[in-house]
Formats: sequence, structure tokens, C-alpha cells
Amino acid sequence: MQKPYYQDSAVTIYHGDCRDIVPQLGRFDLLLTDPPYGLGTKLHGGSWGTSSICWDTETPDISMLIASCEKACIWGGNYFSLPVSRGWLVWVKPDANGTIGKAELAWTTEDRIIYYISHSIAATNAERNGHPTLKPLRVISWSLGLFPDSQTILDPFAGSGTTLRAAKDLNRKAIGIEREEKYCEIAALRMSQEVLQFENQKPASMPKEVSQKDNIECVQNQRTTPALCNADHIIELEL
Repeated sequence: MQKPYYQDSAVTIYHGDCRDIVPQLGRFDLLLTDPPYGLGTKLHGGSWGTSSICWDTETPDISMLIASCEKACIWGGNYFSLPVSRGWLVWVKPDANGTIGKAELAWTTEDRIIYYISHSIAATNAERNGHPTLKPLRVISWSLGLFPDSQTILDPFAGSGTTLRAAKDLNRKAIGIEREEKYCEIAALRMSQEVLQFENQKPASMPKEVSQKDNIECVQNQRTTPALCNADHIIELEL
């Protein structure tokens, strides 16, 4: 087994190819990841579009990764051939312009209704660290919060460590694998920041349920409306 690039009491980071490392790790409770989508030259919008072509030319085979975990939540799952699922997650971007998708989807193994979270792109600006397809920490933390019984997390496409940071903040154990050393370095720096604990801190609210029909219509029509948010920014969209 290769030596970790970074390790603390909650998180381990490996620099390498997940196809070589995952078979040596055993089983996990949850696969929570955001793999390459295989969009390649289809990416034209935003400041990072052309930079994604070199590493995003095809979708990776994630069957072995899914098999290594009890449950799975895969952002960009709509670009993969995966079993039918009711339990999709949707990240709605209320401030998306004409060159950026107004929503992103995550496939899960859960047999439940679809959940939304609305989180603006502008709210993520402070998190930007050089990774071209950085997911907001708020969105990934929300995703992980929907799997309260999953204590060991695997992210084989760890990037700059957002899933690992979310796991650490929520007192879970996580292993991340990343083949680009520059992103391993960023992730390790993020992990070195201590988790802030507050007395009487309330757990994040669970999202309200909305029907599968309404969720599908909203994504198809790419319509969003002003919505009421609680302190955790988890909402039910009003259509």
C-alpha cells in the first residue's frame, strides 16, 4: 500500500490513480464524488471551459468504485450509464447566466424523492482555489448530510478536497484520491484547518420534500423563482 500524501485523524489523501488504490482500501459506507463528465470540447462557457478539455475527454468507469461502497452519491451522474434511481439531488444556481448550466444533478442509490438545494455561484467565489470545477462546500456538505448513517466516505476524484473538508466538518472519516499533485497540495492545506466546534450548535436542517414531478418540470424548463431560505440555505423551491 502506498504512503498517504496527507493523513490526520479524520482524513487520508492519496496521490495516484483511484483504479490502483481503491482495491486496496476495503469497503466504505458512502461514495460521494464528482468525477469527470466526459464533456471535453462541449465545454464553451465560463472562464474554465477550454481548460477542462485535456482531462475531461471521456467518462471514467466507476462501476468498481460503486461496488466498493454501501451507498453512492455521484454528482454528474446524468452523464453515466447508471441504474434507474428516484433519489436524485439537484443543485440549482439562481444566478447562473447564459453560459453556465442553471442546475447540476447527482445520482444516488437512495429510493426516495428528489431533493433540491439552491446556492448561488457568487456565494462560492470566496472558496475558489484554482480547481476548474470546484463544487461549493455548502452543496457537498448538504449532500453528505442526507446520508446520516454513512460514517466512512470515499472520494476517488478528490480534486481540491471539498468532499474531504465536508466529511471532516461533519465528524465523518474520509479517504480521497487525486492524481494531480497540485490539487493534493491544496486539499492537504484545507484539511490542516481545524474544525470549529460550538456549544449548542444546531444540526443542519433537512431539506423539505418536493414531488418528483415538480422537480423534473423545474429542471426541464430551467425555471427558478425567488425562494424562502432558512439559516442553512436549504430550501423547497416554489414553482
